[in-house]
Amino acid sequence: MNDTLTIAGKSYSSRLLVGTGKYKDFIETRAALDASGAEIVTVAIRRTNLGQNANEPNLLDAVPSSKFTYLPNTAGCYTADDAVRTLRLARELLDGHSLVKLEVLGDPQSLYPNVIETIAAAKTLVAEGFQVMVYTSDDPIVAKQLEDIGCAAIMPLASLIGSGMGILNPWNLQLIMERVQVPVIVDAGVGTASDAAIAMELGCDGVLMNTAIAAAKDPVLMASAMKKGVEAGREAYLAGRMPKKLYSATPSSPTAGTIASARS
Repeated sequence: MNDTLTIAGKSYSSRLLVGTGKYKDFIETRAALDASGAEIVTVAIRRTNLGQNANEPNLLDAVPSSKFTYLPNTAGCYTADDAVRTLRLARELLDGHSLVKLEVLGDPQSLYPNVIETIAAAKTLVAEGFQVMVYTSDDPIVAKQLEDIGCAAIMPLASLIGSGMGILNPWNLQLIMERVQVPVIVDAGVGTASDAAIAMELGCDGVLMNTAIAAAKDPVLMASAMKKGVEAGREAYLAGRMPKKLYSATPSSPTAGTIASARS
């Protein structure tokens, strides 16, 4: 089945995007990425060594850009200016790389997105030629505004970053998908494989996660489970589920041609 995810003109066979932070070392990071089947990996530019520190392990050595598409993000940024500055640095470190993930947070406790600062940063970055995948709230009005600015993908939260609470408002996600034409990728809040499957069954184009894999007891095994959850959810969405009915007199087995019990 030729069912690919297309972002900013490039197609990917995997609909699972995975973060590279919070693992015990780069060896575990790479093992989890391989198990997940992910092709796009996020990198927190403010927290990860991509060559800035010559005497420290370099993520590029363990996770080569020849195999994975890097998605530098602005984790830890609380203003539009900081986010823009961070992604300009990412472009320099990654030789002109333009595909980025924008996130501007509202506070360090909830990590809820500051949509006002996010919109401001998105306008600047799109004007400078960045292909912006943007983390935002599940507000369909804001999602449409970000698409109109020129963002390449809308990434609404399922629940708070790192919470593992799953999808708390599936109705808003559906409203977003009805209103925007660019890919909608659930970002933040996924806790286990069933959460990923539900997101895909709703019709989301993909799922991005980090903590759900990295904080699992066995990150590599969880990465494999997430891969299967995303694939199963996508197939179920494409297949089209049966309608829900409170009551049904329709038997699950055919009745035509059955052998009637004989009377003695």
